[in-house]
Amino acid sequence: VGADLESLCKEAAMRVLRRVLPEIKVDEEIPKEVLKKMIVTKEDFKNALKDIQPSALREVLVQVPNVTYDDIGGLEKAKQELREAVEWPLKYPEKFKEFGIKPPKGILLYGSPGTGKTLLAKAVANESEANFIAIKGPELLSKWVGESEKGVREVFRKARQTAPTIVFFDEIDSIASRRTGSETDSGVTQRVVNQLLTEIDGLEELQDVVVIAATNRPDILDPALLRPGRFDRHVKVEDPDKEARLAIFKVHTKNMPLADDVDLDELAEMTEGYVGADIEAICREAAMLTLREDMNAKEVPMKNFKKAMKKIKPKSTMVEEQVQYL
Repeated sequence: VGADLESLCKEAAMRVLRRVLPEIKVDEEIPKEVLKKMIVTKEDFKNALKDIQPSALREVLVQVPNVTYDDIGGLEKAKQELREAVEWPLKYPEKFKEFGIKPPKGILLYGSPGTGKTLLAKAVANESEANFIAIKGPELLSKWVGESEKGVREVFRKARQTAPTIVFFDEIDSIASRRTGSETDSGVTQRVVNQLLTEIDGLEELQDVVVIAATNRPDILDPALLRPGRFDRHVKVEDPDKEARLAIFKVHTKNMPLADDVDLDELAEMTEGYVGADIEAICREAAMLTLREDMNAKEVPMKNFKKAMKKIKPKSTMVEEQVQYL
């Protein structure tokens, strides 16, 4: 970032000063031959680069999520699978050891966009009393330009320091699809995947570090990522049925003053094809419509939910149902 470049320039200049200072006498004018040496060269920048760490590498954010399972409507099957794969091993390691159960190192969440994969990952971290490090796949290629593999190592180093920790890679398909490693990216993505696999393969030596990845396109993932001992536990995050949509409406309207004519059951019926993020947007838009009409309004009427539905269409697309390896 800009601050990193500023530090790099300062360090390069300081290297020049350190080099010529022994030839300078404080009480005398600086000789011309010394002044000619006071030029920052390409080599100075290269050497300074070794000492300046990109701020992004210092800013791996460790969170303590405040999301609970109760904040997520529906998805009961996915919640239970995550309890068993993540929460139980972290909370009851002695029982797993007693029964000879080897918990999965990596869990893959897959499903349509907006179904709640990120919320699920945060909730399981909360319920497991674990720290949470979230990384979007593209960030490994853009946030850490030229330092991508180092970025992966830094994420896992921080995870080990703050264990118990859940490391969450969102949009994992953006860095680990079958198409990565092409000539257009100079092999950067393949190197990132290799580093990621190296870290996951080394998790046996770690205690209390679990990796969760999320994708909308499990069918294009690199098969190497899905081999036993890596992301070998797959949890499908289903599009919500009517019962789940009703639960989602209840979650997003629990702190909203609703008019007597609001029928959440009817809204759940009307929103077939909508996912959690869509329903959240409907509730938010209905409330905003109410305030736009009258800033002194006391409650949100049913008509504004219906108006919001006309404005907010379901943006998600169904994930391919048949995935050969799942």
